Parts: sequence; C-alpha cells; structure tokens
Amino acid sequence: MAALTGGDKLEKVLAQIAENAKGSVKVGFLAGATYPDGTPVAQVAFWNEFGHGGRFPSPPRPFFRTMVANDSPGWAVRLGKALSYFDMDAQKALGAMGESIAGELRESIINISGPELSPTTLVLRQRFWTNPQDIRFGDVLDAQRDAAEGAKGAGGTQAKPLVWTGHMLNSIDYEVDQ
Repeated sequence: MAALTGGDKLEKVLAQIAENAKGSVKVGFLAGATYPDGTPVAQVAFWNEFGHGGRFPSPPRPFFRTMVANDSPGWAVRLGKALSYFDMDAQKALGAMGESIAGELRESIINISGPELSPTTLVLRQRFWTNPQDIRFGDVLDAQRDAAEGAKGAGGTQAKPLVWTGHMLNSIDYEVDQ
C-alpha cells in the first residue's frame, strides 16, 4: 500500500481552483437589445426560432437550437482548455467561451437557408430594401395581393432568411457573471 504525502497542499490548490472557477456566461440576445422601434431583439429571435401564427404566420427557423445541438458537445473540453490557458482565471476563460459561442451563433444564423421566405416577404423586401420599420399593415396586404398576382420579389442576399437588415445578427452578445 502506498502512502500519499502533501495532501494538504493539494487540498489548498484544489480549493483555490474551485474558488477561482466560479461564474457563468450568457450568450444570445441580452436584455436591452432592441430594434429602433423598441421591439426587443430577443422577441424577434424567439419568433424566428419557433415561428408564429396569426394572419401573417412565419415558420420556425431553428438557428439557436441547431447551434446548441451541433456545438455544445465540445464546450466542456474547450472550457477546460481555456481555464488551463488562462491559469484557472474563470472570468477570462468564460469570456473567451462567450466570444466563441457568440461566433457559433452568428454562423448558425448566416448558414440557415430555409424554410424559404414567402413570396409576400420577398415583395416587401424588394419594396422596402433595408427599411422594414417603414412597413405598414396596408403594405403587407398590397404585397400579398401582388405576390398572388405573380409580382417578383427580392432575390440574392435579400432572399435569405434571418439576415434582412443584420440587426439581429449584430445584436448577439455575451455576458460573464461571477
């Protein structure tokens, strides 16, 4: 049977690591992020993620859940490497993780390609380009009618889901808490 010596030093080091390794990181659409009209970005992200019904429904485009499913399996190992790199400074390691996960979320939004936008939305994007805040109820009804009559809508990058103005994409942030 072997005897272990120096256990008190090991215990102190482990206690110090545990003390320094406290904290959490939030990544996504944080409180206070709004569109120019005051609509919370988190609300729009929710509608995009899960879809919504009503007179002008939108299908779900699960960019957030997809990112978590694809990327989260590697987060624990990356956090361990970040803690090692930053000499067990949890705040720095979590900051690095927050920046990395925020990048993964941006990439997920950029990479989403479906479901395709409705013909009505494409007409609205062509007519209002990067000014969706100017769209009124009557404009939507006009676009619905015109799309049904075969009006062509926006194409190219303007036809891509989730990145019309880039506001949601650019609102992704992270926050480290102790």
